[in-house]
Amino acid sequence: MKTSDPITLVVATDNFYAILLSALVKSIELNHKSGEKIHVHVIDDGISSKNIKLISETVSKDMFTFFWHKTNTVVPKDVKFPDDISALPITVYMRLFAPYLIPKETKKMLYLDVDMIVLKDISELWNVDLGDKLFAAVQDRCATMLSKWGGVANYKELGLQADDAYFNSGLLLLDPIRWRAMDVPNKVIKVISENTKYAKWPDQYGLNVVLVNQWVMLDPRWNAFADNKYEDPFLVHYLNIKPIFKSYKSQPEYYDLFHQYLKQTPYKNFRVLSNRHLMLRKVITRISKKIGALKRKK
Repeated sequence: MKTSDPITLVVATDNFYAILLSALVKSIELNHKSGEKIHVHVIDDGISSKNIKLISETVSKDMFTFFWHKTNTVVPKDVKFPDDISALPITVYMRLFAPYLIPKETKKMLYLDVDMIVLKDISELWNVDLGDKLFAAVQDRCATMLSKWGGVANYKELGLQADDAYFNSGLLLLDPIRWRAMDVPNKVIKVISENTKYAKWPDQYGLNVVLVNQWVMLDPRWNAFADNKYEDPFLVHYLNIKPIFKSYKSQPEYYDLFHQYLKQTPYKNFRVLSNRHLMLRKVITRISKKIGALKRKK
């Protein structure tokens, strides 16, 4: 891949968490020293025109180009999402379709969850050699398919091994051409639909089942979970309560890091939200998913 080729990044968010995207791209900009342009494809699940403008103004137009894709244009109309048991928003499934919205000739793409900040030059991650593997990721906290709280509880029935490595799907550096050729989204959705009661983290469950042993294991510092302490993390992932809430309970230094970047964006005057906002967010997510499930059954 030529050094002049842009870094292709895909993210997905709704309007509520759009502020996280601003901090993410600002952190990428301030730590990116190697000169590649960055193309950011945003899967937009109802982001307001105001937030689109603010996010676009967060970073240099010389370095960043944004492409906005409405959710209903990303997912094929014949795709039916599983009625999963999680309280996660529907945007978690968008990573499955990310390789379909970028230019067809793109040979590599990076998907990041929006609740992250990058502390190292993103080009170092971008230049990881995939070899003959489909993608690169970081091993999840539960580490293997056999886990009391995560992993794949029914791994035996699915023909998997207890010690097969289990990855976190928040960061995926992948080959989009092979991803499309393998029809990954439909395979993952089928697995989730057939094993709903085991899919606590639905998209991650399905991806780990379908793509077992097809990935390069990255340095864990490329997906440092905010509730743990790391020496020199490269990327911090706010897996649990996000640092925009007063009820944030992860490592305090990562809370401070997030707000250091946020203060350098158009959201610099943002006030941390009360726990009421967090609870309301969860209720709205569950209701919207139930409504969606009822519509799909009609």
